[in-house]
Amino acid sequence: MKNLLDFLLKYYHWAVFVVLEVICIVLLFQYNSYQGSVWFSTANFIAGRFCEATSAVESFFSLKKINKDLTLRNYYLERQVTQLRRLYQEATQPIDAKEQEQADYLSQYQLVPAKVISNELNKADNLLTIDKGSVDGVEEGMGVACGKGIVGVTYITSAHYSVVIPVLNSQSSRISCAIRGHDYFGVLRWYGGDVAYAYVEDIPRHARFKRGDWVETNGYSSIFPPGVLIGQIVEVYNSRNGISYKLKVRLSTDFGNLRDVVVITDKSIAERMQLMRAAKDSLKLNVNE
Repeated sequence: MKNLLDFLLKYYHWAVFVVLEVICIVLLFQYNSYQGSVWFSTANFIAGRFCEATSAVESFFSLKKINKDLTLRNYYLERQVTQLRRLYQEATQPIDAKEQEQADYLSQYQLVPAKVISNELNKADNLLTIDKGSVDGVEEGMGVACGKGIVGVTYITSAHYSVVIPVLNSQSSRISCAIRGHDYFGVLRWYGGDVAYAYVEDIPRHARFKRGDWVETNGYSSIFPPGVLIGQIVEVYNSRNGISYKLKVRLSTDFGNLRDVVVITDKSIAERMQLMRAAKDSLKLNVNE
């Protein structure tokens, strides 16, 4: 305490000087308008600079959070743009003539529209799942198609879902098909690999056709009605035994972009399937006897 008093006694004149200066400055700027405006503007300028510097520092330290928020926002915006682009394309894209023809043809039959909810493309035995089941009238062994052509055959059904064996499955049923405009027919097979192509086997050697001809179902499989589009001939090979042709076909169905399908529930097809099963059972009984 004594040291503080000694210090004040020693430098009291400086304290008096500072107090008098402050009083003078207050009187000067308070009672003189020009000096007051200068002080006010200067003080505002300094305060503004200080606030600007403070804001810059705070912004720098909050960049991490801002970047995170921007990333999330961009993600959601990208999703919205993608969805809007897809909806716009679906709404404005003209329907291909073949697709329209196929849709008109299928409209003659009893159809159950369905959505593809899962789809495999990179396996030897691919499967796909649709959102329709037994409560919708879907049963095992029914044909599945889309606006562009054949898709596959229902394999297992539950109340609300069905698993479909598509054409892109090595275990797929040997679907009977024919060259459009001709009576030559064969069976459709897929051997894996490229999902855009399959093969038609057992076309007789005397058949007359050319590349670019269309292949469609002929109704002999008891699953599909005749006329469901399969694809277009792109290559012709000899079979291993040399007594028939093997056709490479570019599938009309784009399995990589497959969303909407229909299950063909035509009663005449079901009746033929039932009759065919009964005939096979009868033959087995006769053989056993």
